[in-house]
Amino acid sequence: MRPSRPLFLIALVVVIGVTTWAVLRSAYVSLPPLPWTAVPTLLLLALGEGFTGVNVLRRIRRKPGTKPVEPLVVARMAALGKASAHAAAVLAGVFAGFAGSLADSLDKPTPRHDFFVSGGTFLAAAVLAGAAFFLEYACRVPKDPDEEEHSRGASRA
Repeated sequence: MRPSRPLFLIALVVVIGVTTWAVLRSAYVSLPPLPWTAVPTLLLLALGEGFTGVNVLRRIRRKPGTKPVEPLVVARMAALGKASAHAAAVLAGVFAGFAGSLADSLDKPTPRHDFFVSGGTFLAAAVLAGAAFFLEYACRVPKDPDEEEHSRGASRA
């Protein structure tokens, strides 16, 4: 499995956002108001993934007071981080599209409410993507100090 690429995640946000914006230009009037409950949900997920990332990072680097981590657990956490980063990018794109399509209707109460909810949800999804990206980073195996010393010596010769 390869690590997530930030440019791919940004492209995913942009493509999904533009698609959502285009669809909502004609379909918004038939939708119910957006619930705000996605914001705390995404933030709690981000908190959990950030905490897990710090814990895994400390255990992989064998910091004092930590137990070694099983390789299968690290692989599962890396897969969770990658899946969460992609899902958060899709959600961020959807809610960016919502906010973009409602930006010109802020004088009406329901679109104004949905604009702020979609903006908050976009930010929460971006925080989740960042936490997921950190979790993926934390699952990388550190380079062996002996290998780094050997490769530096070989490059100088």
